[in-house]
Amino acid sequence: MTKDYKATLFLPQTDFPMKAGLPQREPEFLARWYEMDLYRRLREQAKGREQFILHDGPPYANGNIHMGTAMNKVLKDVVVRTQQMLGKDSNYVPGWDCHGLPIEWKIEEQYRAAGKNKDDVPVVEFRQECRQFALHWLDVQREEFKRLGVIGDWDNPYMPIRPDSEKVIVGELLKFLMNGGLYRGAKPVMWSVVEKTALAEAEIEYHDHTSTTIHVRFPVVKGPAPFAGNSIVIWTTTPWTMPGNRAIAFGPELDYVGIEVAAVKEGALARVGETLFVAAALREAVEAEVGIMASKIVWEGPGSAFEGVVCHHPFHGHGYDFDVPLLPGEHVTVEQGTGFVHTAPGHGEEDYVVGMQFGLEVPETVDEGGLFMPHVPLFAGQHVFKANGPVADKLQEFGALLHRGKLVHSYPHSWRSKAPLIFRNTPQWFVSMETNDLRKTALAEIDRVKWYPPQGRNRIHSMIENRPDWVLSRQRSWGVPLTLFLGRESREPLRDPAVNERILEIIGAEGADAWFSSPPERFLGPDHDPADWEMLTDTVDVWFDSGTSHAYVLETREDLKTPASLYLEGSDQHRGWFHSSLLESCGTRGRAPYEAVLTHGFVLDGDGRKMSKSLGNTVLPQEVIGQFGADILRLWVVASDFTEDLRISPEILKSQVDSYRRLRNTLRFILGNLARFDERERLPAAEMPELERWVLSRLAALDAQVREACERFDFHQIFVSVYTFCTIELSSFYLDIRKDALYCDAADSVRRRAARTVLDTLFDSLTAWLAPILCFTAEEAWQTRGTGPEESVHLRLFPELPAEWRDPALDARWERIRRMRRVVTGALEIERREKRIGASLQAHPVVHLSAGDAAIARSVDFAELCITSGVSVSEAAAPDDAFRIEDVDDVAVVPGLAEGSKCQRCWMVLPDVGTIAGHDDLCGRCASAVEAADTVAA
Repeated sequence: MTKDYKATLFLPQTDFPMKAGLPQREPEFLARWYEMDLYRRLREQAKGREQFILHDGPPYANGNIHMGTAMNKVLKDVVVRTQQMLGKDSNYVPGWDCHGLPIEWKIEEQYRAAGKNKDDVPVVEFRQECRQFALHWLDVQREEFKRLGVIGDWDNPYMPIRPDSEKVIVGELLKFLMNGGLYRGAKPVMWSVVEKTALAEAEIEYHDHTSTTIHVRFPVVKGPAPFAGNSIVIWTTTPWTMPGNRAIAFGPELDYVGIEVAAVKEGALARVGETLFVAAALREAVEAEVGIMASKIVWEGPGSAFEGVVCHHPFHGHGYDFDVPLLPGEHVTVEQGTGFVHTAPGHGEEDYVVGMQFGLEVPETVDEGGLFMPHVPLFAGQHVFKANGPVADKLQEFGALLHRGKLVHSYPHSWRSKAPLIFRNTPQWFVSMETNDLRKTALAEIDRVKWYPPQGRNRIHSMIENRPDWVLSRQRSWGVPLTLFLGRESREPLRDPAVNERILEIIGAEGADAWFSSPPERFLGPDHDPADWEMLTDTVDVWFDSGTSHAYVLETREDLKTPASLYLEGSDQHRGWFHSSLLESCGTRGRAPYEAVLTHGFVLDGDGRKMSKSLGNTVLPQEVIGQFGADILRLWVVASDFTEDLRISPEILKSQVDSYRRLRNTLRFILGNLARFDERERLPAAEMPELERWVLSRLAALDAQVREACERFDFHQIFVSVYTFCTIELSSFYLDIRKDALYCDAADSVRRRAARTVLDTLFDSLTAWLAPILCFTAEEAWQTRGTGPEESVHLRLFPELPAEWRDPALDARWERIRRMRRVVTGALEIERREKRIGASLQAHPVVHLSAGDAAIARSVDFAELCITSGVSVSEAAAPDDAFRIEDVDDVAVVPGLAEGSKCQRCWMVLPDVGTIAGHDDLCGRCASAVEAADTVAA
């Protein structure tokens, strides 16, 4: 009868389960961290260290978190944890955006559903409803972020709706007032006629929109003979802006032609015999679009020839009886249109620039709701989005319309209401980009900041370089008030330090609601008559709110510092929070509020499409956590190159689950084989076999890679390096080889002691490196072993590994060994598949090598490395039918069977099995191990 030797083997023993059960186990760890006050413990532990401060970009508190928000918070948590474990004081204070249009719009939606009118509700009551809405969702999101494993000062987050925060925001506004950077002006701004407010660039998104296009004749009434009595042709995609036209722009360096129409298509509005002027490069395109079948050129010349030419407005004689001059414009191109640009200074940025340059009137034609004002001839009271047809009809009625068409193009929309926007001329408050050299300062600071990835620098640089002045005012109710008084006669703002101090004192004590509920004399004091001053009711741009967070968070908390070490958000924040924070800080402090900026991409579905409810392709973080656990979601974040757009789908998540399982199994193997590890077993590296010294060399190299990648926030590279190390170098090589020694060697064998010493070091390093990423699993592994002095893996630092472990020559040698072994394992796989062997231990292959490789193979136990019972190394030429693989053409293997009997303990097939007295079914190694175990037991 075969004897059972199981009791004599050192089989793995661990309570670390193969099945993770993350959705159930993770909340237990969250509760434990809360009970031990892990966040506070980390702060106490890190006192006196170099500070690393990631300043949180605030999400809007207006709904459950989505996958993009979850990805952002996980990435921030990985940054914070890695910096802490690198030995810094890495403190994370989360924050929220609570003011602004998204929340106000939600309350207005509730009003509309209930049949209420916002204008009938007292402003302070409305603001209280917005505040309660924000606080509710702040609490919801806080719990959702905590469930992700994100560690931070959740009990004391920052938010701009606290009186102390509002006081600082108002103080920052008043700094711009007092340094001359803030001014009142009337210029066209992006305006939402639905929300009735100006919008910042970051509140705008672009969608396809079908516009009515028109080609229009402007009759020349003043100019040299070739032009007088003929028509300039313009093209526009916004017919409703025609009432605002005050000029036509031409390109001074462009070539133009006058064409006399000879033939037209049936139904065309062009007239045979008339002469029209267009850019030479666009002549054919214009003729094709307006239906001109034949024409001849009657004039050719440069754009500069049109200087001094004057036209009548197409509605001349119907309330538009003014001259329309032709003016040079650098913005005129021949990419589309006619080469002449219809210029309405109240409805376009470039139009406004031309208007200011040449002293044109900037008319106010459209009210806040998008209706033409009563003084606008022909179209008073009509909505601009319904006026394109009527405007074209009138142009046709007056003989000015040359063609009407349709164009699908990218058009600005409100990111909240999704409604299309207009450029509208309206009085607003601006921060000047030129006063106090704000643009120059910001551009210089951009070059000082580190950008990850580097192309972020170019993106924000071009935006700052070309941006207009910052529109700071909003015609809304929910936000920090624009705490200004405007002179009723002078139309200049009041600049009085005493008044400013009074405003700050009241808001700091009572909050911003005090501005809306108090009479002006409370702020003005005895030195100013309220009758002389208009108290503004606008609010500041919400991007100014968040852009000042460096002032009311970093500069007011003793546990933080300024400038921040890092700002981290999506790539859209080059025009959002990165942008506004940079301008605000440069405008008040002359420097950027951050030392480095890291950007990530957006979350798309598995096919690379934007997620939407209508497509049914949304993946919710709450569902992922409920099904797989937060660690799987965290793994997905770093397993992707987050500097690009990230894709997620059920299939992608299943792939991450598989990756997680491989990492978990590596940890489980290590834990199982460290059972009852005793410090007396530990061997110094110098006394270890070469295989163990190679593992230590690889570990030391990986340590350097991890640290370097942490410094540049390349967590994807950390994951790839650690995952590859665990799955390829450990599981598929080292651990596979050392199973035999760990299970079967005598307890005191050098080989087994060396292997367990290395496993202890591996556990120490891997749990630390994985802790910032798989924060729950690393904690579970650490608690399962329970041998470290720290209560939590997150209280550890990355272990310091001896530099002398690094041995590049050894690495190169073992790379050659692994290369040879790969051919052997490939040959044995075929033998197994063909059922010539059941396991590799039944094999004894002949390996044909070059002289150099043969010497290396003979210098190690190559059979042990190949997990065979024997190996013969030959320098002779290999037979033609020997096994080879394409990329290792100098190694060939001839499979063969091992000779001898099978050891019933280690299963190796060896000649000495059956030759040892008292152990007729064991090999010599196993017989000695059993005898040693019996001696210890006795």
